[in-house]
Amino acid sequence: MARLWVWLREDVWEIRFRRYIALLLAAVLIALGVWGGTTLAKEDRSCAPGVERPEDSDECVGVSATSYNWGRSQFTEAVRAIDAENKRLKPGSWVTVALLEPFTATDADNLGDALHELQGAYLAQYRANHDSNDQTPKIRLVLANPGATGEQWQHTVGQLAGMTTGPDRLRAVTGVGLSTENNKLAVKELTRLGIPVIGSSITADDLANGQSGKDPYPGLARVSPTNTDEARALASFADVSAGKALLVYDKPGDPYSRTLQQSFEKLLEGSPYQPQPFTPPADRSQEGTTANTFRQITHLVCDTARSTDTILFAGRHTQLRQFINALGDRGCQDRDFTLLTGDEGSYLTGDKDLDRTALQHRISVRYTALAHPDAWAAKDAPKSGGSAADAKVLDELLGSSARKPVGPIGEVSLEDGQTIIAYDAMTLAVQGIREATADGKTVPPIADVANQWTLTKGSQRVSGASGWICLDVHGNPYDKAVPIVELTPEGKARFVQIAWPEGKPPAKECLPPST
Repeated sequence: MARLWVWLREDVWEIRFRRYIALLLAAVLIALGVWGGTTLAKEDRSCAPGVERPEDSDECVGVSATSYNWGRSQFTEAVRAIDAENKRLKPGSWVTVALLEPFTATDADNLGDALHELQGAYLAQYRANHDSNDQTPKIRLVLANPGATGEQWQHTVGQLAGMTTGPDRLRAVTGVGLSTENNKLAVKELTRLGIPVIGSSITADDLANGQSGKDPYPGLARVSPTNTDEARALASFADVSAGKALLVYDKPGDPYSRTLQQSFEKLLEGSPYQPQPFTPPADRSQEGTTANTFRQITHLVCDTARSTDTILFAGRHTQLRQFINALGDRGCQDRDFTLLTGDEGSYLTGDKDLDRTALQHRISVRYTALAHPDAWAAKDAPKSGGSAADAKVLDELLGSSARKPVGPIGEVSLEDGQTIIAYDAMTLAVQGIREATADGKTVPPIADVANQWTLTKGSQRVSGASGWICLDVHGNPYDKAVPIVELTPEGKARFVQIAWPEGKPPAKECLPPST
C-alpha cells in the first residue's frame, strides 16, 4: 500500500512537472516569436545602411555612404563612382560632406535635378582629392535624402547631426534642393545645430541671411543669387517698363515664387494693371486645374493696351509650361510678347508636355539661369566676374567622366546649369573646410568652417565654373553673374548674355560694399 502511494505521488508529480515544462517552453516560444517578429519587422524597414523607411512613411530616407541608388536606376553609375572614390581614401585622412537632395523624387524634373547635383558634387570631390596638390583633408561624400518633398527632414537632419561628433566627421552639408517650406525648416535646424550649409540652387530671399539685417540661418552660404538679385539682373538686361508689363503670380506661393513675385512687384510699381494670380496644387509638380485659369488670363493679356509687350511670371515650372501653352492659343496672335521669369525656366528644355509650337506664335521666353555652359565662351565675355579658364576646369573633368578612374557617372548635361552650380557649391565647401584646418591637423573644428564664409571674397573668392563667388558678411554671393537664357522653338536653352544685379560686373577685387 505504501509503495502504491509513493508511485501515485511520483506519477502525479511527474505529470505536473511535465505540464510545467510544457507551459514554460510554450511561453518561451511565444516570447521568441514576438521578439523575432518585432525584429523582423524592424529589419524590414531598412533599405540600405543608414537608410530606412520611418514608421509613418514608405519612403526610404536617411544618409547613405554606400553605392545604394535610392531605387532610381539613373543614379547608379554616379553613386558607384562616389562609393569608389570614398573607398580610395586612406583612414584618418578625410572629413565628410553630405549632399542633401530629394533622391526619391518621383517626377522627372526633380529626379533630373538630383542626378545633376550628384554629378556636379562628385566631380568637385574628385578634383579636390586628386588635383589640388595633395591638400588635406580629403573629402568623403555621402548622400542625404529627406524624402521627395522634404517631409522627412527631421529624420535625416537628426542623422546628420549625429555624424558631426562620431567617426564620420561631418563638416558641411551642400545641395538642399528647391526653395520649399520643408527645406527652409531643414536648413533652419541644421544651422541651429551649428552645421555649415552651402545652398547650391536655392534662390528664395527668405532662405537667405541678411534680409532686414538679420541672419536666421547662421552658417548658411549660397552660390546662387537671391530672387531679388535675379530680378535686378533681369531688369538691367530687359529694361522692363512698368507701364508695358503685366505680372502673373502664384497665390499663395512658396518661398521661391513668393519672393520672386515681391521682386517683380518692385519693378512694376505704378503699373496700370493689377497682377493676375493663379492657385496651383500644394504639390506644384502636379497639373491641377491651373490650365483653365491660364486660358482665362490669356484673354486678359489680350485686353491690355497694344503697347503692353512684357509678362513677368512668378511661379514654378509646371505652371510656367501650362501658361506658355495657353499663350500659344491666345486670341491676339498678331501681338508680340516677351515672357520673363526666374531660374525655374531651366526645366522647360526637358519638359515633354511643353507645346513648342507656342514659341512660334510671336512669344519669346527668357529666364535667369543659375549657370550656362556658354556663358564664358563668347569672345566678348566680361573681363571680371568669371572666366573661360575657370569654366574650362569643369569641362576637362567632364571629358574624363565617361571612363575610369573618374567615371563613368552617366550622361551629363550642363544645359540646365544644375551640374555647374552643384560643382561650385561643393568647391566652396572644400575651400571652407581646408581653410579652417590648422597646420598639422586633418579635421577642422566645425564652427571654424562656417566662419570662413565671411572671408570668401577678394583674392580668397571661389573662381567657380558659373562665375566668381564672392560672399558678403551674410553668406550671399555679391553681384553674381546671371546668365539670361532664351527658350528656342526647338526646346533648347540659347544663351543670350550675362546680366548683373549691380548692372555691371564686379571690380577685379570683388569686395562687397558696406551697404
